[in-house]
Amino acid sequence: MTHDRQAGMNPADAAAIDWLMRQRDPAFNAWEAFTDWLERDPAHATAYHQLAAMDADLDTLPARPEDIWPEGAAVARDGGRAAPATPSMPRRFSRRLWVGGALAASIAGMVGIGLFQTSSDSYRVKTPLGRSQVVTLVDGSEIAVNGGSSVKLSRSDPRRIELEEGQVLVSVVHKDAAPFRVSVGGAELVDVGTVFDVARNDGRINVAVSEGAVVYNPRGAAIRVDAGYRFTVRDDGSATDLSAVSPAAVGGWRAGQLVYDGVHLDDVAAEVARTTGIALRTTPAAAGIRFRGALRTDLPEERLVNDLAALSGTSATKESGGWTLSR
Repeated sequence: MTHDRQAGMNPADAAAIDWLMRQRDPAFNAWEAFTDWLERDPAHATAYHQLAAMDADLDTLPARPEDIWPEGAAVARDGGRAAPATPSMPRRFSRRLWVGGALAASIAGMVGIGLFQTSSDSYRVKTPLGRSQVVTLVDGSEIAVNGGSSVKLSRSDPRRIELEEGQVLVSVVHKDAAPFRVSVGGAELVDVGTVFDVARNDGRINVAVSEGAVVYNPRGAAIRVDAGYRFTVRDDGSATDLSAVSPAAVGGWRAGQLVYDGVHLDDVAAEVARTTGIALRTTPAAAGIRFRGALRTDLPEERLVNDLAALSGTSATKESGGWTLSR
């Protein structure tokens, strides 16, 4: 990005653009520094999420350049100056051709003239494995997004989110007139003054409540899950299970302590992978083992995996694609 493009732009917007550009590089590995920047100031997270949302909206652009700039026509750009279409442009192009200066300049211009918001109502927060992120909503509610997760949020309705994959810990500012809602796997969870954890793995939804309560599918099954309980259900509403859980253990991944009491081993492996970035899976024979135990996520990779294997009665094998727990 050029300095003249940055002129007049607030520092949070400029830094957010720089971070997005850097993250497009497959070799990018500064996730810790990026997380520190996000958490330093709420304005940083807001600027980055808005930018990422606009970037995601570029996916909806037409695939052919003539759909954007009809051949022989002129296009208004750079403050309204007309620029001719470019006949020599390839017939098809990838959205990734916007990488670098072109995309940075376009976004910078939009920010500079106040057109940062897009026509889409929703925006998405995605995290890489091993890197969590905290999103504070306008009403004060907080969404802690674990690694390897994708959450869709709404600009017009900040009291509703959709967990597309992965795991979130939701700390809700309760409002009787406007309950907080979480969509996940075709189901809906509604808060009743709540702090709760939601995870989705292999077509199975896990909800653990630390404070208050949530109601699963209030217009259907209407199952209430109170603090101190964990509810498991398939995406299709079958195979439900309700079990006790320590409220203090809910969302333990944020503090680096994972505590389980009768949780499927494949769900444990998925949470370990999201939280630490370790590539970890289970064989079908080991997936359904009910695991009980505690794990520290700050341990060296090999020790953490071997501890999990020993506590679950499985064998851990390291291969080129990561670790496998087998029975």
